[in-house]
Amino acid sequence: MKRASRFEKNAATREPRWVKGLLLFLSLSFFGFFLLLPLISVFAQALHKGWEVYLKAIFEPDALTAIKLSLTVALIAVPLNLVFGVAAAWAITKFDFKWKQLLITLIDLPFSVSPVIAGLVYVLVFGAQGWLGRGLAEHNIKIIFAVPGIVLATLFVTFPLVARELIPLMEAQGREEEEAATVLGANGWQTLWKVTLPNIKWGLLYGVILCNARAMGEFGAVSVVSGHIRGYTNTIPLHVEILYNEYNFAAAFAMASILALLALLTLAIKTYIEWHLRLETESKPLSMEANNETDL
Repeated sequence: MKRASRFEKNAATREPRWVKGLLLFLSLSFFGFFLLLPLISVFAQALHKGWEVYLKAIFEPDALTAIKLSLTVALIAVPLNLVFGVAAAWAITKFDFKWKQLLITLIDLPFSVSPVIAGLVYVLVFGAQGWLGRGLAEHNIKIIFAVPGIVLATLFVTFPLVARELIPLMEAQGREEEEAATVLGANGWQTLWKVTLPNIKWGLLYGVILCNARAMGEFGAVSVVSGHIRGYTNTIPLHVEILYNEYNFAAAFAMASILALLALLTLAIKTYIEWHLRLETESKPLSMEANNETDL
């Protein structure tokens, strides 16, 4: 049977120009209407009454408290998720054990549970009438309607993000380098710091950036456990909701613009990391071919 030429293969999958134009038009229209237009409207509404009103809304005491709380929660949740994500991904990809599939399922659990339901679960466990609520109250420990509850809710919705970025990457890399390090006498910590982490640094940074963005912007679970105490348990999204319900639209959009800027920064860093990952992926086969030619 005659093999098809390269031109014939390309021609078989070539679409008419009008089809390409239509697909491009639909894609750009969707992007502009559902993504770009809302983003522009946020900044337009935030600056509608001028820079003075914008800055006043951001530096207002309750707004600063909300910003500080969001940063505090992110600074606690992201490092914990980083440690858990590396440990879970390392265990799943580098070792074989009986309950591996159960661990993978538990990691994916927050993706299938509504954040509001997760918040209600914490209320049922740690609330005043919850399973542990009375014992905690006797020791003057407050979880729900306080910062610890917000941290727990944020941890629940964000802990799969780092692990889920690392698991496919580490599976693709295989176990050969870690096994070689072990044969050469390296212990577990040396293998982790000298071999594993350098190979996954860009994927790890990618997961941390996504985790931070989700922690700063989480609304559903945090809304349930926070109690909406103004100046105490309101994060940036909750403060935006309160301002909007009070018809203080300029201040609400000013606070919302902070989250929009965070999203743009996340997108820029994400694009930069993906570029580096693509360069590393393309360079590895070339280096392997060069080594093989040298051996020959």
